[in-house]
Amino acid sequence: MKHGFIKTAAVTPKITVADPVHNAEVICKKMQEAFDRGAKIIVFPELCITGYTCQDLFLQETLLSGALDALRKIIDHTDGHDSLVFVGLPVERQQKLYNVAAVIQDGMLLGMVPKAYIPNYGEFYEARHFTVGNEETLSYLFDGEEIPFGTNLLFSCDSMPGLQVGCEICEDIWVPDTPSTRHALAGATVMVNLSASNETVAKDEYRKMMVQATSGRLICGYIYSSAGEGESTQDLVFSGHNMIAENGSILAEAKRFSGETVYGDLDIHKLVSERRRMNTFLSEEHAGYLVVPFELKVEETKLERTFGKQPFVPSDDTLRRKRCDDILNIQSYGLKKRYEHTRAKTAVVGVSGGLDSTLALLVTARAFDMLGKDRKDILAVTMPCFGTTDRTYTNACKLAETLQATLMEVDIKASVTQHFADIGQDSNVHDVTYENGQARERTQVIMDIANKTGGLVIGTGDMSELALGWATYNGDHMSMYGVNAGVPKTLVRHLVKYYADTCGNEALNQVLLDVLDTPVSPELLPPVDGKIAQKTENLVGPYELHDFFLYYMLRQGFEPSKIYRIARETFGGEYPYEVILKWLKTFYRRYFAQQFKRSCLPDGPKVGSVAVSPRGDLRMPSDASGRIWLDEIEKLKA
Repeated sequence: MKHGFIKTAAVTPKITVADPVHNAEVICKKMQEAFDRGAKIIVFPELCITGYTCQDLFLQETLLSGALDALRKIIDHTDGHDSLVFVGLPVERQQKLYNVAAVIQDGMLLGMVPKAYIPNYGEFYEARHFTVGNEETLSYLFDGEEIPFGTNLLFSCDSMPGLQVGCEICEDIWVPDTPSTRHALAGATVMVNLSASNETVAKDEYRKMMVQATSGRLICGYIYSSAGEGESTQDLVFSGHNMIAENGSILAEAKRFSGETVYGDLDIHKLVSERRRMNTFLSEEHAGYLVVPFELKVEETKLERTFGKQPFVPSDDTLRRKRCDDILNIQSYGLKKRYEHTRAKTAVVGVSGGLDSTLALLVTARAFDMLGKDRKDILAVTMPCFGTTDRTYTNACKLAETLQATLMEVDIKASVTQHFADIGQDSNVHDVTYENGQARERTQVIMDIANKTGGLVIGTGDMSELALGWATYNGDHMSMYGVNAGVPKTLVRHLVKYYADTCGNEALNQVLLDVLDTPVSPELLPPVDGKIAQKTENLVGPYELHDFFLYYMLRQGFEPSKIYRIARETFGGEYPYEVILKWLKTFYRRYFAQQFKRSCLPDGPKVGSVAVSPRGDLRMPSDASGRIWLDEIEKLKA
């Protein structure tokens, strides 16, 4: 439960139709397995105490009383366990029969939730036996105690703020106005569905789509448990298609016809953060609902979910290629519109032979193609200085040549040396003035060339550099349109690789592959033995870590201790814990100190769910204190 994680389970026991005694035994056995695994919300299928396929046997007193006896046994088995358990059975109330989810915890029956929508079409004949569930909370007398009975029940965890559980049953998710919609608007962050959805060809795909979409639309966790082996196959077959989803993503899915219990670690804090961020999520606090409190022991959930090392980059190759093409189109269309508006003649790109300027030049070429403009009007300007290496210089020249851009070379050594003399800077002192003087001279050169040729300076800096402030203020920080401003460094690499793979030009492919193989560097310090002396990731840390931190801080709103925890889970085999902690401190320190650079960014297109533009996603004071974040990090131990 620490950091908002809670382990959940969707369980399908192998039952016997109309044998609640046997079914109680197998339910208790499966429940114990889930207890032992650490599950805190456990969901069983619809009517699983009797079986869904009892038909007219549901009208038999013997079956109904046997189901209640079985429920008592299940309740007793939960004694001493704080997990919230949902189990299905038929219940008679006021001479009417209801399809009910019993909600149990620690030897107590907390409530009963009846099915809201009773299907009576196709292969379903539930209206023959069951009554539509009541929204208004009534009471059900069970062993001398009045138990809340109604669809509008929420189960709220006092020890874990934000964890509120709503319940619906099978058909309830298939209708236009689902109970889960009302539950979510009343504050529920987790939905459970006790189901008996039979199998027909391709129904599993539609069912999965609904669970996934519902969890995304409602910004909730969704635990779906479905009937399986043991149900009557007289006319129908059930597969036990269990699923656990979170905000549009499937965390766990059972292999059908396997009887598999699936477990998923829901992140309640993530769901709450997402709802907090969206002002169109109009919740009405518990309107028309009875809130039933329960307690969970606060402990650290042993995580089984994994976190992608590159959250900005899809792991699936097909999806990644599509994403790369989409992003290149967004960047290029953004630039295309800017040229249509300004009627600029040329594009001026400072090319260094590094990744970012390479991507900017590729995007510019694509935009010019869309405009029908001659690529010769793209001025690729290489500006060798003290730190330029033969490798990057050669790649910059080859890149311009293969893209049919106009290569311009402006050696800035003399002008920078003169500038140092003017301000009294010793050229042998390789400090920040030495480095930034070169970066600002480069920017002055390309700005003036743009003025001279009636063009626009195309910015090359990426989002990761902007997050860290790893840019020279009014140097590479400045441009007339920043095409890479919404692209994190880990994604830049994949975009360039995608372009290399799909360009159909062997010469261009080879130079792009060599650029990809070159260490990331601003090349502002003299090379050593002809090789790059200044490697960015040695100075500010690995970009794969920083992009990981950036995503979970800015997009998910995670606190530093939680980010450190999942970073350890994700990168523990590659980086020592103390190294991860070191760069996490660096990330937060630089992020808060460098907002002033982001507050005056040039225009540039947003391409993903995270951006740092002051006109879009990130409205942050330039002088905000990062103290409480850094204090939290100081308390962490490697």
